[in-house]
Amino acid sequence: MSRINTVNYETANNEQKELFDAIQLKLGMVPNFLKIFANSPEALKSFLGLYNIAENGSLDPLTRERIALTLAQQNSCEYCLSAHTAIGKKAGLDDAEIEANREGTSVDAKAAAAVSFARALAEHNGEVTSAEISAVRKAGYTESDIVEIITHVGMNVLTNILGKASRVAIDFPKVSLV
Repeated sequence: MSRINTVNYETANNEQKELFDAIQLKLGMVPNFLKIFANSPEALKSFLGLYNIAENGSLDPLTRERIALTLAQQNSCEYCLSAHTAIGKKAGLDDAEIEANREGTSVDAKAAAAVSFARALAEHNGEVTSAEISAVRKAGYTESDIVEIITHVGMNVLTNILGKASRVAIDFPKVSLV
């Protein structure tokens, strides 16, 4: 059971209902972690704005999911690991790739550089080495891509913290941490 109130449509105020309607239209569901965010409509709107920026950037959906998977595993967030395993499979990641992502790498060399960089960012609170930034550039990522990797790390750390602090109920097929 969640330690922070999960706002449901039936108990939501008008502003929360409008946000839920927009999320439902876009995703086909309102994930429980967004129902936690809805306790503060401003926090939910801010997260959705960040998500929208990150979703429309230069990183492809598979790379975004790879980053989310490695951070969910690294940060021990079972909710996010379950959610991004389901979303990653829907986006086209296979089981071998998901396993590699959970281990902080990828079967794709370019993606491995992004995942490794994301993992280093989270592990060292942004204190990455020049060699780590150079490796991402050498793999073919632009300055814009590097900024977006950093943005995705921040966004995923935020959701990992929310998931763990709230102990939000998992509403995706459950995937256990290793």
